[in-house]
Amino acid sequence: MILPVVFYALVVFAGIQIVYYLFFTTFLFTDKKPKNSTKEIPISVIICAKNEAQNIQQFLPFIIEQNYKNFEIVLINDASSDETLEVMETFKAENANIKIINVKNTEAFWGNKKYALTLGIKAAKHEHLLFTDADCKPVSKNWIANMTKNFSDTKTIILGYGKYKKEKTLVNLFVRFETLLTAIQYFSYAKLGSPYMAVGRNLAYTKTDFFNVKGFIKHIKIKSGDDDLFIQDAANKKNTTICTRANSYTASLAPTSFKAWFQQKRRHISTANYYKTKHKFLLGLFFITKVLFLILAIFSFSIYSWKIILPIVFTYYFVQFLVVGFSAKKLKESKIVYFLPFLEIGLLLFQFSIFIANLISKPNHWK
Repeated sequence: MILPVVFYALVVFAGIQIVYYLFFTTFLFTDKKPKNSTKEIPISVIICAKNEAQNIQQFLPFIIEQNYKNFEIVLINDASSDETLEVMETFKAENANIKIINVKNTEAFWGNKKYALTLGIKAAKHEHLLFTDADCKPVSKNWIANMTKNFSDTKTIILGYGKYKKEKTLVNLFVRFETLLTAIQYFSYAKLGSPYMAVGRNLAYTKTDFFNVKGFIKHIKIKSGDDDLFIQDAANKKNTTICTRANSYTASLAPTSFKAWFQQKRRHISTANYYKTKHKFLLGLFFITKVLFLILAIFSFSIYSWKIILPIVFTYYFVQFLVVGFSAKKLKESKIVYFLPFLEIGLLLFQFSIFIANLISKPNHWK
């Protein structure tokens, strides 16, 4: 009796996975010319930094040099203990469009990035806001232009792609693979009318969107989630769109060790507990069915003829290679697909270890 059950379960889990991947193709067809392609609207670029003196020194010039006429840069010094404020003031002395918000720790909001961001958003003089991090570099001088072209009367939240700089290390390969898969999912969900997250390294929205949901008030005590939990509150199928054009990307420095990446992902994954029920269900179903499919596929080869199991496994990987391959090409990460089976299994083990760690203890937050 157990043999037919294993086989049918394998088929069902493979089918669910294939359906997910077919849905993920939706974001591949998104490069239509935006309606707002010729108009430049005033933009406030907001960067929150805590102990980022070196990164501000290295990457802020790439923001300053953007090919965009009307933009200000709001630099938020979030109670840094290094020379971040001094570096910011040096740039401000040379650039009239820079504004500095110096945030000091308070007892109620000690080490809370959302509090610092709120002060920066309130101080921004423009309605349209574009966010990135201190360790991020726009991949082109037209980053602001490409992201903000997507603003319209109805589209007021823009989800961008924040990639990681390529390095010749194993941890870097895994980081970029996980970032790619995450982008495929949040772009696709947004395209299907159910946005659930974004990355603060490359995100745009309006002040009106922010204040309509009373900012971060619903989750102000949760120190992470200034990007994805805000999207959970504010984004919907009518006001949200995506930007996947190559000149709209930002590139960040990836964690240099598995330990550092593990701590980073623990913080990020912990916010998923606060997602809407439908998003937790859909994301959980994708993860669980993938794990069960791989386990049953390995087990099935020992109890069934390979001629029966191989076509099922081949179909799964064929669809996966096509979807991830075309997605990787679109997001300029083509070579990642060569290591797909190895990266997939390694990432699942990594994510499972994070899940266990988060059950045992709460992760640290925001530097």
